[in-house]
Amino acid sequence: MKRKIIQIDEELCDGCGNCIVGCSEGALALVDGKAKLVKENFCDGFGDCVGTCPTGALVIEEREADEFDQGAVKEHLLETQGIEAVWRMEEAQKKHDAAHHDEHVHLGCPGSRMREMEKTAKPQPEPAVGNTQVMPSELTHWPVQLHLVQPGAPFFSNKELVVMSTCGPLASADVHWRYLRGRSVVVGCPKLDDTRTYAAKLGQILKDTSIPKVIVPRMEVPCCGGLTMIVEQAIQLSGRSDIEMQEDVLGVDGALRSSRNV
Repeated sequence: MKRKIIQIDEELCDGCGNCIVGCSEGALALVDGKAKLVKENFCDGFGDCVGTCPTGALVIEEREADEFDQGAVKEHLLETQGIEAVWRMEEAQKKHDAAHHDEHVHLGCPGSRMREMEKTAKPQPEPAVGNTQVMPSELTHWPVQLHLVQPGAPFFSNKELVVMSTCGPLASADVHWRYLRGRSVVVGCPKLDDTRTYAAKLGQILKDTSIPKVIVPRMEVPCCGGLTMIVEQAIQLSGRSDIEMQEDVLGVDGALRSSRNV
């Protein structure tokens, strides 16, 4: 039968094992340091594992595959992990069944469902709430956290890419009109995030030759300079020599301290 099922790109897989923990059906295992699908009939195709992968190695595809067999999954989990794993799987299946009845169902972690938001050419302020005037967002896609975005996502194509420090949007009220309008964006913190996969993932994103430029708005604090270094590594990994890079340093007061082409 033709159905949704997980696909793993072994070149992107770093063997972290997050997807194995994220799969309630026990359909994945580490083999020789790479995530593997144990059996096709153990995967229900819902994709809870997708949002746990930091490198974008997991995607859901539609192809000919053995039908999902919940009975076989229960036997497998009982034998390998015990009764608590069976209970966990049954709870997950209840959520999956409910989600399949939602017209907005998607394959993957609910918080990381890919979406694009249409923007008008001239954004208009939203209606005032009380005495507060709410300005419209310039964000055109979701997700934005670098661990969650997928290389090859359509919202990256034909746009400049902003690699934003986590603190930047809080420090500067100008971020939306200065950086986000008409661009795609990813967000990360070089000090607090696990950045081991960041350069490789950005490198995969930047292989899209329709991305002409990368802009790095980062904070003036020294640790934030690591974000610039990650992007420089990513450009090298992309194999491109035609891409422009701009670094903007934001003060903790939100002011633009400096801007340079790297």
